[in-house]
Amino acid sequence: MNIVILGAGIAGVSTAYYLSGQGHQVTVLDRAQGVAEETSFANAGQLSFGYTTPWAAPNIPFKALKWLFKEHSPLIIRPDGSLYQLRWLAKMLANCTNAAYARNQARMMRLSEYSRALFAGFERDTGMDFEQRSLGTLHLFRDAAAFAKHQNQMGVLAQFNVPYTVLDAQGCLQHEPALAHFADRIAGAFHLPNDRTGNCRLFAQQLADICRQRGVNFRFGETVTRLHAHGRTLRHAVTQHGEYPADVFVCALGSFSRPVLAQLGLDIPVYPVKGYSITVPLADEAAAPQSTVLDETYKVALTRLGGKMRVGGMAELSGYSLARPPVHRETLTMVAKELFPAAADFAEPGYWTGLRPMTPDSTPIVGAAGFDNLFLNTGHGTLGWTMSLGCAKTLADLITHGKAEIETADLSPARYR
Repeated sequence: MNIVILGAGIAGVSTAYYLSGQGHQVTVLDRAQGVAEETSFANAGQLSFGYTTPWAAPNIPFKALKWLFKEHSPLIIRPDGSLYQLRWLAKMLANCTNAAYARNQARMMRLSEYSRALFAGFERDTGMDFEQRSLGTLHLFRDAAAFAKHQNQMGVLAQFNVPYTVLDAQGCLQHEPALAHFADRIAGAFHLPNDRTGNCRLFAQQLADICRQRGVNFRFGETVTRLHAHGRTLRHAVTQHGEYPADVFVCALGSFSRPVLAQLGLDIPVYPVKGYSITVPLADEAAAPQSTVLDETYKVALTRLGGKMRVGGMAELSGYSLARPPVHRETLTMVAKELFPAAADFAEPGYWTGLRPMTPDSTPIVGAAGFDNLFLNTGHGTLGWTMSLGCAKTLADLITHGKAEIETADLSPARYR
């Protein structure tokens, strides 16, 4: 089949990889000038197979109220002037129950574990080098009460056979010796050995190279302005440079999926949740994180990427603004200097922001979407790279074979009806 994919971020490129591997002729359209130029450009670098949890949790409403008054808050809400922002927040709050949390985490873990298995096979088969490390994630707590409460929630990982270790301060130093100066402020931590780290953009670029070798046509600088449908069948994707006909269309436009699909009368609950990161060159490798450290207090991840350290975090609901206020760079720098003060040169950090496509239940939207030949792969939130191969393989199998290797009924947009 002739397939057009809208979007060349990690979701779109991964989908192109599996569809081209199944023998389809694939064209990928993106408004940027290259692969992974937006949300996938400078994310935190985590492959969080074990730490796969919904943002909508039973304790989030209470935490959110406290965070809104903190100087260095992990959550920022700025009214964007739209009724949709309020609707989306209401839907997210509706998912902040114990039952919804358990349901959402179960299907997220299904995708995450499937993706982890695919990553293992992919690396073995390709030998790709994307600055990856296999030392797990250290989920660090400064507050003893929060640490004790979180231990009660970790039992869900046993349902999916996800290993983890509970550590005291000294145990943390076995995984991250550079935290020795901070040991007296560590209440405890969880180590998730199956988690990985790496450079998402580099991974996407190399994956695109494999796709090109298979004949995938990447068309950059092409903004999708319209989708032309006849009845329940899409005929063309229209850009400023012309029309692209196809047998099947895949929308992998991340946060921009909703406005494009709205032309077709489709209303998917994807909202742009803004994240920030800084990237700094390492000054002393021994004083740097060995893998990923997730600071629970500030919801900030610090990741070792080759000769650099990436520090990313925060969730800002402010519409499609890409402004980069200095205060958020200061928060990321503050956390990095507290945990790894001698690790890097913080004089001129690379400062970035991106829009994560978030659903109210934190679960990606993967599947058919109301038209005979339209499929979606969007709404991955903060776990786009973690779930990339699992979501892409699942969607490719649905398109090619009509069924996938994992359960998909609760992944499609039909769950929001």
